[in-house]
Amino acid sequence: MNDRLVVLGGGVIGLSCAWRAAQDGHAVTLLDPAPGSGASWVAGGMLAPVTEAWPGEEDLLALGVESVHRWPGFAADLGEAAGRPAGLRTEGTVVAATGSGDRAELDALAAHLDRLGRPTERLSGRELRRLEPAIGPDVRGGLSVPDDLAVDNRALLAALRAAAEKAGVEFDPRSARQVREDGGHVTGVVCTEGADVDADVVLVCAGAYSAGLDPSLAGLVRPVKGEILRLARRPGALPAPRRTVRALVDGRPVYAVPRDDDGIVVGATQAETGFDTEVTVAGVRDLLRDVERVLPGVAEYALLEAAAGLRPGSPDNLPLIGGRGPDGLLVATGHHRNGMLLAPVTADAVLALLRGEPVPDPVRAADPARFTAADKREPASGSSERS
Repeated sequence: MNDRLVVLGGGVIGLSCAWRAAQDGHAVTLLDPAPGSGASWVAGGMLAPVTEAWPGEEDLLALGVESVHRWPGFAADLGEAAGRPAGLRTEGTVVAATGSGDRAELDALAAHLDRLGRPTERLSGRELRRLEPAIGPDVRGGLSVPDDLAVDNRALLAALRAAAEKAGVEFDPRSARQVREDGGHVTGVVCTEGADVDADVVLVCAGAYSAGLDPSLAGLVRPVKGEILRLARRPGALPAPRRTVRALVDGRPVYAVPRDDDGIVVGATQAETGFDTEVTVAGVRDLLRDVERVLPGVAEYALLEAAAGLRPGSPDNLPLIGGRGPDGLLVATGHHRNGMLLAPVTADAVLALLRGEPVPDPVRAADPARFTAADKREPASGSSERS
């Protein structure tokens, strides 16, 4: 097999798809001036389909559950191919609530999941503190979700880059201007500088920037800003939690994802502000205020980094995975806050499309063909309130 595949975008989705396609025998070129940067670089790394569940988004829940089940095998294959760990953490997730209103919202989420046949374990505040002593007395109760995992996003990106290089992916440090086509067929990519790149198939994985690369994607992907903090434990401070801790604090969501270096990533704000990636004082203030309510010991941690990225949102919060526009154009974008989670199932779906095989069943709901010109509408209800 020597099909020329050009992948536009080197975030977690683009790198995963490029690696798998090159393993399968495709001649793969990945265009990105800074692979592994952008939203993937500042991600929290939660692999949390259950605790991300939201009424009305059952297709997204099914897709996420399918992908999290693939994660252990994906991480093992990647670690072997890259010669370095993929960063997977399997300790699970707890969800904490501070006030009575927060606990009522978590009870509603648990009831919703029960109805879907995905029960969670309800815990009192004392039971949560037995699991994670770092959780403070303001927490009144919550949930345990052991199957919601996490990954160190930067370890993952380094492993994907190494595996892709070993598989023969060619990295082109230029930016794509648009997909080139002729007579309804993809013929390559027009770059912002230098010669065009010829291709038999083009895969658009450019995250929040995807919509500008082909007219068929106009209005279907938008930037959603998110700010995160990276904290490091200092001598004498309480240890970081072993599990991911998600929480509601007076109705506001916050999360803390542990890292192997005794640090945590705290996130995330969410705002529809276009392509703005500046970190705001209010964002840092709010994240620190809320995480300290849940994990009081972080007040003694060092603040190492404050960063912002642009999640690629779609009109209905489902990603776009499949064919779109001219023949030979594939898309894998619009993953919003679930890029890390959905990387394995997305890469498997793209590989199936390249082979002319059916995609995994839960991916069918993410087919871009569900959108017509009339569907380029406002964001789905609830999409601007959650992190």
